[in-house]
Amino acid sequence: MTATHCPYCALQCGITLERSTQAEAPEPVSLKGRDFETNGGALCRKGYSAATLLDHPERLQAPMLRQADGSLAPIGWEQALDLVADKVRAIREESGADALAVFGSGSLTNEKAYQLGKFARLALGTSRIDYNGRFCMSSAAAGTNRAFGLDRGLPFPLADLDEAGMILMLGSNVADTMPPFVRHLAGARENGGLVVVDPRRSATAKLCADNAGWHLQPTPATDLPLLLGLAHVLVAESLVDTGYLAARTNGFDAVKASLAGWWPERTARVTGVPAEQIRRTARALAQASSEAKTGGKPVYILTGRGIEQHANGTDTVTAAINLALLLGLPGTMAGGYGTITGQGNGQGGREHGQKCDQLPGYRKITDLEHRAQVARVWGVDPEIIPGLGLPAVELLEALGTPTGPRMMMIHGANPVISAPDASNVSRSLASLDFLVVCDFFLSETAAQADLVLPVLQWAEEEGSMTNLEGRILRRRAALEAPRNARSELWILSQLAQRLDAPGRFSPDPREVFEELKRASAGGLADYSGVHWDDLDAGAAVYWPCPAGTEVTAEPGIRNGTPRLFLDGFAHADRRAVLVPVAFQPAPKKNSSAVSLVTGRLLEHYQSGAQTRRVPELANAAPEPMLEIHPATALAHRIVQGQKVVISNERGEVTARALLTADARLDTVFLPFHYPGAGTANLLTEAKLDPHSRMPEFKHAHVSLNTVEEEQ
Repeated sequence: MTATHCPYCALQCGITLERSTQAEAPEPVSLKGRDFETNGGALCRKGYSAATLLDHPERLQAPMLRQADGSLAPIGWEQALDLVADKVRAIREESGADALAVFGSGSLTNEKAYQLGKFARLALGTSRIDYNGRFCMSSAAAGTNRAFGLDRGLPFPLADLDEAGMILMLGSNVADTMPPFVRHLAGARENGGLVVVDPRRSATAKLCADNAGWHLQPTPATDLPLLLGLAHVLVAESLVDTGYLAARTNGFDAVKASLAGWWPERTARVTGVPAEQIRRTARALAQASSEAKTGGKPVYILTGRGIEQHANGTDTVTAAINLALLLGLPGTMAGGYGTITGQGNGQGGREHGQKCDQLPGYRKITDLEHRAQVARVWGVDPEIIPGLGLPAVELLEALGTPTGPRMMMIHGANPVISAPDASNVSRSLASLDFLVVCDFFLSETAAQADLVLPVLQWAEEEGSMTNLEGRILRRRAALEAPRNARSELWILSQLAQRLDAPGRFSPDPREVFEELKRASAGGLADYSGVHWDDLDAGAAVYWPCPAGTEVTAEPGIRNGTPRLFLDGFAHADRRAVLVPVAFQPAPKKNSSAVSLVTGRLLEHYQSGAQTRRVPELANAAPEPMLEIHPATALAHRIVQGQKVVISNERGEVTARALLTADARLDTVFLPFHYPGAGTANLLTEAKLDPHSRMPEFKHAHVSLNTVEEEQ
């Protein structure tokens, strides 16, 4: 029996795996939920069916090389690795190291994320590395860094939500995307204090029914003015915590002035949320926060991708943080602010060097002292570590251009489906001289590669992950890998040897973890006091955990720093910063266009490369469905189940209509998990947030046209 964690979202639900002993068993392991804090033994449909993929017939079994006729054919590992090394040397000699690029993932273990960043900078010598977390957590990270000086998704244990009296949740549909999360909302629901902000009447919004709370349903892309309107009420009605603001923050006067124009009636005109709902919500938050500080139930403000994946996502996150600070919540036991990390290792994946601007331990690549500290661990001169690179969208756009990368290695990502303006991404990848993709299935991106390298799945590898609350966990192997699959650590180690890279590149995850600890020591995300054996023993360890921290595996004991900011924020003066933000309305759309919102389904995960291969999940949601209000459908002469072409200047997508009153009249919803003509990101825009470089995923203007089908 092997205790490990689900391979999907950042809840990292506890599971146990037991090898099947019967030859006719449907799966190589039996999978059960384990009594772990995030899930309490429960799993979602994706988690329960995860073992189906371990011996899937489409599993890649050998390196595959593109042939002259366009097909992919198997080759040996020595030939594959020699080919990669030869291509790297030739392109680097002709065009320089920045002609090489790396694209990583928030699904990689901490060890693989760390070694990938090191490999890019030392073995390849390139600054051109970023990862798909830029599409996920970057706006939340930018907002929390400038407000608090540190980015951790939840700066408190997830279980703290269990005792909440009120939770304001914006832009997250956890009931579908991470169902075991819902158990942590039970306290707020019982107290009538769950408030969900979403343009759709999502599964999470429906949890507010029966006096469990209320649902605010703004026009898409107006979360920022809604938050400004809520904050205006707090200031105008003297509901802010002035003592907290004076003692623990900077910037209140500037924010107060910036809120003057957002009285509820004006906010209602912009957002579509009635003025009385705005007042009711602000007053309820203030009342609950006041009670929380005198022994009542805590109050939390939580955000997700729905408000963050916009060109103003960082400012919207900042407005949510400002609201929490006005209420006097962050850094107290009365509640706080948190953002809900999406990918399985979305937290750990952004801490240790995959981002173009970061080194391990959340260090800045532009900081000379930070560079020197990491260089000492790597055993190199800091001068050879490249500088600032390109964020994901700009990196993908630069591929194949005269001054851009000519070769790219992709690990654990499927940008042909998951990146914005996806048709342009596909063209960019096709323009490369050589594309290498490491995956265990032939994803849509791998199908475009010149060389595909088969890697391990989650139940075949050892390593560590960091979940949405900053808790470091052990991923454990329960199965032997297929004979020709290899760990990314082994692949990087072999390539580093062939390229005569400076430093050491171990294929052993525990050795890499020990080096990661040394490289992170003294950084914001300090893992130096975390011990592999303690994680194996089940110790609950939260970063930062500096060397010398006493750690125990005793049940119920939290080690490291489970709750951040109780003694001060991470800025030099230990104070949080309120930052004034402004709303710029989007250009007027034509009268026939509607707003498109994209998102996830209960049955599928991210680009769908895994879940679309699970029969149970694929049969439940086999094709994209366009959620549309019946009145909007009538205006466009669309009937239930009819094929609809959704289009704009970037492309067109075909989906079947699903008529539902859960949609706004001016809004349609499309899931982004599907390939080909169903790829929702053919329609999304690569417009970027100026702070986080997050693209505009969550809002686009589209036209709708019916398709005449043959009878």
